[in-house]
Amino acid sequence: MFTVFRKSARFYDAIYAFKDYAKEAQQIHALIQEHKRSAGRALLDVACGTGQHIAHFRHRYDAEGLDLDPALLAIARKRNPGVVFHQADMMDFDLGRRFDVVTCLFSAIGYAQTVPRLRQTLHDLARHAHPGGLVIVEPWITPENFRPDYVHGRLFVDKPDLKIARMNVSRVVDRVSVLDFHYLVATPEGVEHFVERHELGLFAREEYEDAFTAAGLTVSFDPEGLTGRGLWVGMRPPAQAR
Repeated sequence: MFTVFRKSARFYDAIYAFKDYAKEAQQIHALIQEHKRSAGRALLDVACGTGQHIAHFRHRYDAEGLDLDPALLAIARKRNPGVVFHQADMMDFDLGRRFDVVTCLFSAIGYAQTVPRLRQTLHDLARHAHPGGLVIVEPWITPENFRPDYVHGRLFVDKPDLKIARMNVSRVVDRVSVLDFHYLVATPEGVEHFVERHELGLFAREEYEDAFTAAGLTVSFDPEGLTGRGLWVGMRPPAQAR
C-alpha cells in the first residue's frame, strides 16, 4: 500500500507541532454550530492523520477517524483510546453509515490530484453525511496562488535529542504541485536523509464549487479558513433522503 508519509510518519507530530489544533477544532465547531441542521453529533474526520483534531473533537462529538496510512493511524489510536478509526482511501470508501459532520482538513483533499478524482472524493464524503449534515473541506493552494520553483527550507524541529530540517523546490506538472521533501533527521542513533514526494492537485475555486454541487451539497466558502487557504462548507439538503 502506497502512503505519502511512509518515511516521515514517526516524526509527523514533531514536524507539525506548530499547528494549533485546539484553535482549529474550535473554529470548526463554531462553523458546525452555525450551519448544521441535522440533530445528531456524529463526526467523521477523513484523512485524520495522527488524530490531533480528533483529540479535541471527541469532547463535543461522537468522533471517528479515517486515513489510508497505517502508521499514522497507529499514532491516532494511541492518542485517542476508545475512538474508532478506519483504514481506507478517501477517494473510495464506504463505511455503511452516515454522520452529522464529515471533515477533511489540512489540505488533504489536494491528494485527489485530478478533477475527476476530486469529484469522486466529494461524492464519497457527501454520501456519508446525514440530510442536514455538513461536509467541511480545507482546500489545497489554488493554481494562481501556488509558487512554482519556490525554494523552501527550515529547521522544523530543534529538540535536544531530535533535529529535523526539511527542504524542497516547488514544481508544477500538469496542474499538479510536486513537492519532493528532503528530510535531514538527527537522533542519538545518527543522521539520516530521506525524500518523500507529495503530489497535490491545484484546483480552482470553481472546480471545488462544482464538485460540491455535483455531490448534491449546497456550499459556501470562507476565504480565510483555518490557515489562510480557505474553507469549504457544504450541507446535504435536509429534505434529501438519499
